[in-house]
Amino acid sequence: MQLIIWLLLMIGGFTPTQVRELETDPLFNSGRGSALTENGTVEMEASIMDGPKRRCGAVSGLTTVKNPISLARLVMEKSPHSYLAFSGAEEFARQQGVELFDNEYFITEENVGMLKLAKEANSILFDYRIPNGGFETCSAGAAATDSPLQMNGLPISLYAPETVGCVVVDQEGRCAAATSTGGLMNKRTGRIGDSPLIGAGTYASNLCGVSCTGEGEAIIRATLARDVAAVMEYKGLCLQEAVDFVIKERLDEGQAGLIAVSKNGEVACGFNANGMFRGCATEDGFMEVGIWP
Repeated sequence: MQLIIWLLLMIGGFTPTQVRELETDPLFNSGRGSALTENGTVEMEASIMDGPKRRCGAVSGLTTVKNPISLARLVMEKSPHSYLAFSGAEEFARQQGVELFDNEYFITEENVGMLKLAKEANSILFDYRIPNGGFETCSAGAAATDSPLQMNGLPISLYAPETVGCVVVDQEGRCAAATSTGGLMNKRTGRIGDSPLIGAGTYASNLCGVSCTGEGEAIIRATLARDVAAVMEYKGLCLQEAVDFVIKERLDEGQAGLIAVSKNGEVACGFNANGMFRGCATEDGFMEVGIWP
């Protein structure tokens, strides 16, 4: 599964600082280090949502913005809109004075190599870098040939990418969520996944904050993040029960995972793959990390 950072930060208000740090690190599939399109370019996307008033901001198709999550927040706070994409989002970024780089800045040598493998295998690399299943060394070509998993009829190679996300709750029970990604390796230019879609990859309300990771098309069909809040509200489930329910009942054959916090300070995660990298921290110094169930 993808790497997603799970942060319970007892703070007054929410900032995307934690997500920005991960976007800047080339080890993660967000910002610098993002997965490459079929044309060898980077197209990034992100979203952020503030639960108390359901304010949100989202961006897609970014090619020059150093920190997509910061632009998503500016969409939420400095524009009358909720979602900007491609040239419109880039123009808004220039108007707001955010830090910009040429597309080459975001491209890493490792990802150029992974794209080459993906093209040789005629496959979308849904998960990459870390083999899934037995932890045996394998090539992208072998994974694409042997894996029964498909996305919209196309083979998916199994390596662990690193979409990043963050959910927070403060001392007053206010929840927020943010997600940022470069998407799929060898994706079609213009493809939009779940991460910038409010209700799919990101959602926050007066009940909880949720950030998702995994097969974007499956998460979109399930409106996965919003459904956690919905079953809490309509079925009266606690946070972990709601997370378990949507992972089991809403994903069909898709693979995904999510992290969540509730207004009461509960933390929860769920996934239907081998593992999901995650971490949790509180203001009093408690920290916890996990990979496996």
